[in-house]
Amino acid sequence: MFRLILFVAFFTTSLSISQELACTVTVDARQTGNENLQIFNSLQNQLTEFINNSKWTNRKIRNNERIECNMFINISSYDNDVFQGTLQIQSSRPIYNSSYNSPAYNFNDKNFTFRYQEFQNIRFNPEVFESNLVSVIAFHIYMVLGIDADTFEPNSGDLFYRQAQKILDFSQQNGFKGWAPNDGLQSRYYLIDNVLSPTYKEFRTVLYNYHYKGLDFMSTDLKQAKNSIAKSLMLLNQMNNRRPNSFILRVFFDTKSNEIQDIFSGGPSIPVTNLISTLSKIAPNHSDKWRKISF
Repeated sequence: MFRLILFVAFFTTSLSISQELACTVTVDARQTGNENLQIFNSLQNQLTEFINNSKWTNRKIRNNERIECNMFINISSYDNDVFQGTLQIQSSRPIYNSSYNSPAYNFNDKNFTFRYQEFQNIRFNPEVFESNLVSVIAFHIYMVLGIDADTFEPNSGDLFYRQAQKILDFSQQNGFKGWAPNDGLQSRYYLIDNVLSPTYKEFRTVLYNYHYKGLDFMSTDLKQAKNSIAKSLMLLNQMNNRRPNSFILRVFFDTKSNEIQDIFSGGPSIPVTNLISTLSKIAPNHSDKWRKISF
């Protein structure tokens, strides 16, 4: 009876309804010369609680279904309650029948200026601007959710991308960089613009084919999985022909280049000559990795 109680307790815990994210937040203030100030620890702790304890969707999520992510905030300067720095956010997606997590989103947001007072209330309102700190964090959370959804079902990230777009729309009028078209070509503005634009429709198709039709079959038919992944990557050539050297293509390969090199450098051999040629054409910044693909 005691064992049964323990089993039921464990099983219930593992299936309990939870929030969507399991995110590790790191605030690094070494560039300020005052990294030991308590306010930086408070910011890190508050953001960790805010991200992991907020309910970002209406979905019922089990503990083992939470999306793993990391946010690294590098504070370069601060003046009273105004902080400047960068935000690196990464998320991963579990691969079926394995212990491997595949990188899904990797973005370095270089336009991260915000106001923060220690222990201030941090909350997200999906309809209005609360603060640039909240808007930037929430924007990237919905990008994480959208991309994760797209890897499991075609175009199922629409709802989350639309919320990211809404955040962009109500944040544009508040004077912070990253939300407008004149804030540079590698900004939040162009990120969501590219994801939602029909011009780059292959990007979302590849997210599904690469993960669900490729990586998820690695444990059952490795050769067929590699062929599916190669075929999906070739679709990006169509997008590149339409709009060469696009921002969203750079985001994809910044996330996936190391993994692609590993996939095609081991396991059963498949023809890769055309793939390597295409990768070298559409992602020349990673040519050193493509040259290391061994067969």
